Amino acid sequence: MKKILISLAAVLFAATMSAQKTLDDTMNPLITSMPSLSITPDARAAGMGDVGVATNADFNAQYWNPAKYAYMYSKGGLTANYTPWLRKIVSDIDLAYLAGFYNFGDMAGGIGASFTYFSMGDVTLTNNNGTEVGTVRPNEWALDLSYFRKLHEYVSMSVAVRFLYSDLNNGYNSSIGGTSGEMHAAWTMAADIALYYKQPIELPMGTSNFSLGFSLKNLGGKMTYDSITSNFIPTSMNIGVGYEMPFDKYNSLTLNLEANKMLVPSRYSKFADQADGKYSQDAYSALDPARGWFQSFGDAPGGAKEEFNEVRWGAGLEYSYNKQFFARMGYSYENYYKGNRNYITFGAGFHLSIVSLDVSYCVGLANTNPLDQTMRFTLGFDLAGIKDLVNNKK
Repeated sequence: MKKILISLAAVLFAATMSAQKTLDDTMNPLITSMPSLSITPDARAAGMGDVGVATNADFNAQYWNPAKYAYMYSKGGLTANYTPWLRKIVSDIDLAYLAGFYNFGDMAGGIGASFTYFSMGDVTLTNNNGTEVGTVRPNEWALDLSYFRKLHEYVSMSVAVRFLYSDLNNGYNSSIGGTSGEMHAAWTMAADIALYYKQPIELPMGTSNFSLGFSLKNLGGKMTYDSITSNFIPTSMNIGVGYEMPFDKYNSLTLNLEANKMLVPSRYSKFADQADGKYSQDAYSALDPARGWFQSFGDAPGGAKEEFNEVRWGAGLEYSYNKQFFARMGYSYENYYKGNRNYITFGAGFHLSIVSLDVSYCVGLANTNPLDQTMRFTLGFDLAGIKDLVNNKK
């Protein structure tokens, strides 16, 4: 059964890493359970280089920074997102993301919620002799709920709780004797904390907006598939800045920059228990989650340089015409030895008072990058706009 776990984990790892070497003394990526939580679900953010913590508020703020909902132009909205994942490798891995929010008012705040479902397609299982013994359909999902409100005219805050569930073998076990090789579905709970600052600045050509965003995501327990070993979930700290510059009444350009630091301890570490500088699985499993978050800032064997290399960077541009037509592009950078997810992205959007449609396209820069040609699709609905339309027809 351990071979099954290894093969399925390889699929998960491929979903977020495109490094071209095997793990050794220099390759030291941060590997987590449920890496699907790190996949950008919406087309708007994906079209801007996977940035979203400090962008202008949209229907998918639940994933990036629910505090942005406090500045939405609408009191409520729903969105559906779909991503065919790793289509250069397989044809049946998909990510679906649903989100929605409702704002009761500046003083009362509001609530947001989302549901993420990641299907890894059909996987054929084999025993130690290579004989096929069954087929499973691994999947992961997460359900969360947030509360947000304005603290000040220009500042908002949010908190969120999340339930995480990962099923790699659909209840199938092939161990013989004892339970040491048996697998089961893994689950845990996590929480987010986020802040958003948006300052309007009056200029002769119109109102510009400066924004800052900060979030701590997936602060929660570890996950285990066998009740013996455990791994960290993709806990992260995200910091972003944005500036929207109007050219005239109809045209504007927004620039966003973002940094993402995984709060996950390195497998190769200054504090490792083995002579080769790598944690044994038992020692890594014994690490307390909170200790791991703090340790992640100073445990890399390469010192401050390697810690800096663990930061993933994103930059995005968004051109808007009359807040209805949008063109986007972005760039995402990750150090070669930490995963090498380097790509440029393009996107477009069309928004009306009731419905919005966004698409994005990824162009991988690393050789044989499995993320190359990835497309995302987002469909959003403005509940306030729908309500107004119904009332006008009465």
